[in-house]
Amino acid sequence: MIKAGIIGGSGYTGGELIRILLNHPGVEIDFVFSTTRAGKPISSAHPDLLGVTELEFTGESNLEVDVVFLCLGHGNSSKFLSENEFSAQTKIIDLSNEFRLENDAEFQGNKYVYGLPELQKEAIVNATHIANPGCFATAIQLALLPLAKEGALSQEVHINATTGSTGAGVSLSPTSHFSWRNNNISWYKPFTHQHLGEIGESLNSFGNTIGKLRFLPNRGNFTRGILATAYTAYEGSLEEAKSLYQKFYQEALFTHVTDDPIHLKQVVNTNQCHIHLHKHEDVLLVTSAIDNLLKGASGQAVQNMNLMFGLKEDLGLQLKAGVF
Repeated sequence: MIKAGIIGGSGYTGGELIRILLNHPGVEIDFVFSTTRAGKPISSAHPDLLGVTELEFTGESNLEVDVVFLCLGHGNSSKFLSENEFSAQTKIIDLSNEFRLENDAEFQGNKYVYGLPELQKEAIVNATHIANPGCFATAIQLALLPLAKEGALSQEVHINATTGSTGAGVSLSPTSHFSWRNNNISWYKPFTHQHLGEIGESLNSFGNTIGKLRFLPNRGNFTRGILATAYTAYEGSLEEAKSLYQKFYQEALFTHVTDDPIHLKQVVNTNQCHIHLHKHEDVLLVTSAIDNLLKGASGQAVQNMNLMFGLKEDLGLQLKAGVF
């Protein structure tokens, strides 16, 4: 059994990791670290786990575990790692944005591999340190990677994506509480979202010209999931585009291209990404949908862990969507 530690287990991503790993046949949770809840039961932060686990949060880390997941606020992972030196055998999966960009990937003599399995599965298999992708970044990259590889993204790309309130984290904020979110929608960080950096690096990794990315993120009045649409000029036919995507994702266990228009509920509570293509005149519209807390965070982290330890890629991730 793989012994796993979770740093920062009281938030949304930490809670999702706990739920997945409690039911993972190849993993035993060794500890869940929290500075604010040490000594309290896990169910004090995640009431749905009452009667499911007797685990308690701890204020100490076992530095000899096989894998540690960092579910800390952005900017805190490097600080924690500087103060806590894990064994050379411990694999680290960071869910913050600290190590995702190429210029930030080196830390303490280790290289963090960008953990998008559909892009660089082989590198993940051989990695000891993973920078887990962002949620918007995952949805948008999976929507555009086949076009980037084909050299079909040289024109400007317009992207609109809406995320649920869990994307803002568990801490209270003016735009995440019920009275503000309910029956409401708004955009934020227009054209400047922090995930654009990692998206750009991935799309440029094939060496082809990439047009300007115009990304408008939105806050939705629902709790979880991301629905992203991206459109750009495209000279080929819809059938050619579908063939391109099917070929690119033919070995992907969690990313699927469908002829039917997609909606958010079909992927919420799963590690799936669903993609739909539509052609209008000379414009190709690509729609992608993911669960921001699973394929956009904790589920993808476990997918990466499975690859790193030579397990079946989908082990522990056969999750059911709540479509009704």
